[in-house]
Amino acid sequence: MSDELAAAGIRDPRLRAGYLRCKRLLAEHDKSYYLAALLLPPARRPFVHAIYGFARHADEMVDGGDTAGFEPWRDRILAELRAGDTDDEFGRALLHTVRTWDIPLRYIEDFLAAMTSDLTVTSYETYADLEVYMHGAAGTMALQLAPVLGARSEEAVEAMRLMGIAFQLTNILRDVGDDLQRGRVYLPGEDLRRFGVTEIVAGQRFRELIKYEIARTRSLYRQARAGVPLLDPAGRSTALAGMRLYGGILDAIERSGYDVIAQRVSVGAGRQLAIAVPAYLRSLLARSA
Repeated sequence: MSDELAAAGIRDPRLRAGYLRCKRLLAEHDKSYYLAALLLPPARRPFVHAIYGFARHADEMVDGGDTAGFEPWRDRILAELRAGDTDDEFGRALLHTVRTWDIPLRYIEDFLAAMTSDLTVTSYETYADLEVYMHGAAGTMALQLAPVLGARSEEAVEAMRLMGIAFQLTNILRDVGDDLQRGRVYLPGEDLRRFGVTEIVAGQRFRELIKYEIARTRSLYRQARAGVPLLDPAGRSTALAGMRLYGGILDAIERSGYDVIAQRVSVGAGRQLAIAVPAYLRSLLARSA
């Protein structure tokens, strides 16, 4: 929606181009995030696009084969963000977002450090180890998003961080097969041993392990949802819809018989719209009240 940028006061052509590129990348690769962002007032949506678009661009470089180019890009973009000027389209939109919402640059630094670890780290021994990675890879993104959603208290900000970690753990469970092909196993080693899983293959022990991890993920969602009432009204629908959309992936894993090795489950478009459309109408009513 072209009026989103005007509503946000973004008129500079070069800056608009960066925001639009972030939006296109988000719409192409992260339908759940994109639909959830539609529940925000138009003036706030571009900032969500910038945060997730920048993150998706970095993630695509790491996972999409441009590993040699990632570290030079990371070093350059961090230096330019600190200096306050960049020609990178993704970085330009993110820098404007950071300035608009007073977002600490350390969140971007921690996020890029987590992406860098994906170049060399292929497994995690404990859940505590994995949690550190998930905080960097997704918790920091949720922390960037927190002021846009109206998190004004420490409790609300922590709830958003837990939401990000829940999203990341959901991704990990969905992507077990894809990650295996990349030589990565994010499931904690201590959990593999607890369920007697000596290799990642289908079977009863592996199914029990995935059930355990799903229960852990749903606990994170419950903790995050408890903080939603602490957000500004404009952000509540977005946070709840995002958790329902992403939480639906866990339901899809269960329906598949916990087969996350041979296939990559997804939430169908019909289900996504069944969640997003009523939430969108409720958000319109709330804004007009």
